Amino acid sequence: MDLDDPCFLPAYELLARYRARELSPVEVTHAALERIERLDPLVNAFVTVTPELALEQARRAEAAWLAGEAVAPLAGVPVSIKDLFPTKGIRTTRGSVRWRDWVPDFDVPSVQRMRAAGIVLLGKTNTPEAGWKGSTSNRVAGITRNPWDLGRTPGGSSGGAAVAVATGMGCLGLGSDGGGSIRIPAAFTGVYGLKPSHALVPSSGASPFEHLGHIGPIARTVRDAALLLTVLAGPDEHDRLSYDTPRDYLTVLDAGVAGLRVAWCPSLVGGLDAEPAVRDTSAEGVRELERLGAAVEEIPPPLGAEIVEAHKALLSTGLAALYPDLEEVEADIEPDLAATVRTGRGYSGLEVVAAQVRQLQVYDAMRSLFERYDLVATPAVSVTAFQADRDFPEQVNGRPGVRVYWTPYSFPFNHSGHPAASVPCGTAPDGLPVGLQLVGGWRRDDVVLRASAALEQARPWTESLVRVTRALLTTPKASSGEAATTVDGVPPSARGFSQIPGDDP
Repeated sequence: MDLDDPCFLPAYELLARYRARELSPVEVTHAALERIERLDPLVNAFVTVTPELALEQARRAEAAWLAGEAVAPLAGVPVSIKDLFPTKGIRTTRGSVRWRDWVPDFDVPSVQRMRAAGIVLLGKTNTPEAGWKGSTSNRVAGITRNPWDLGRTPGGSSGGAAVAVATGMGCLGLGSDGGGSIRIPAAFTGVYGLKPSHALVPSSGASPFEHLGHIGPIARTVRDAALLLTVLAGPDEHDRLSYDTPRDYLTVLDAGVAGLRVAWCPSLVGGLDAEPAVRDTSAEGVRELERLGAAVEEIPPPLGAEIVEAHKALLSTGLAALYPDLEEVEADIEPDLAATVRTGRGYSGLEVVAAQVRQLQVYDAMRSLFERYDLVATPAVSVTAFQADRDFPEQVNGRPGVRVYWTPYSFPFNHSGHPAASVPCGTAPDGLPVGLQLVGGWRRDDVVLRASAALEQARPWTESLVRVTRALLTTPKASSGEAATTVDGVPPSARGFSQIPGDDP
């Protein structure tokens, strides 16, 4: 297996080869489905696999390419979709036993756009219940595992999507991010994850938190992420905050970083610092930006710890609103989720409004910072991937790592709405990947993408993903199909790894 493996060819390369008739979408789809069959029992990235649908979509794409018709922008590209997104005719569990057998009769706008763009949908990827935490496990599909170390988590809540992309089980993953849920798993698995500007991609159907929820791409290359973002972006009446953007994001990728002003922020929230190994590895990425011509200046933390309490208030009260019937459904949801719902019930209306005011203050602080800088660079996460059976790290710099205290670099930008990406920047001494977060000014997704592309060109990362996947493919379990994770003794292959009958998708 090498970079010419069909499972590891980027989407833009697949499209070029389809156009030249050097590869067939059906051939590529068969390869991706075989990769899922071999590797998913180890990593448990998928909740539902849709082979019949995928092959039918691949055949349609192949016919279009052969006919020389006007071809859709993602025709024949294999992708996965996070299981929080309702998908017409395909089971959508939302990571919850309450929704275990739900087959929606509609697509949310982002899924509609991907279908219209000609995707090959391989299936739905694992997520924690309601996407509420930064690791990926639930009582429907079990624990998703990190391909770099099967004993570690890939992060969450888009953990299944990141693992699928990292191991060649599809070119692209559709993820959502309410506090870091794209960027955390991207950092933990060594792939690229972009949280676009708030409402650039209509967020209808993906999150109960209108002002925190974002939808964006997870990819192995920046160019692929730009390709998917171009398909996803733009207004939709289902999201009242969505807005128009005529930009083709592929056109900005070659601009480089020469002359850009970068604020290196090793500590974003005062008192909540990354582990030294993560900080030092992230700093290497920043030094690369400087070598490429950016002007870098280290700055002190621009935010205070008050944002932590504001985030906890808004997150827990949002979850409380999502589960108004807690007493009736408590047996069917995770105990820690139920505890968070109870915490949310304890906030007063005045405290919620105060948290919303703090949210506006965060935006204002960052707006002021972007008057002086084009980019803010931080570590993406405080730690490398922790144990797969935990919801948060045991410690961060000697302090308990509970809940949002290990993600102080990601959630503030859900409040401010600025575009932010996790870019692979190397590995820590423990051998696990580290992400550098690049944050752009108001609606400057183009700047984030061009800087990300410059880093990728200078320090490419795909070969490391090939190496990790090759090692997995040679393990006995990958050859035998033995499951690494079970739920109540039931392996993933018996938990609905097929398309669920329903309306014609």
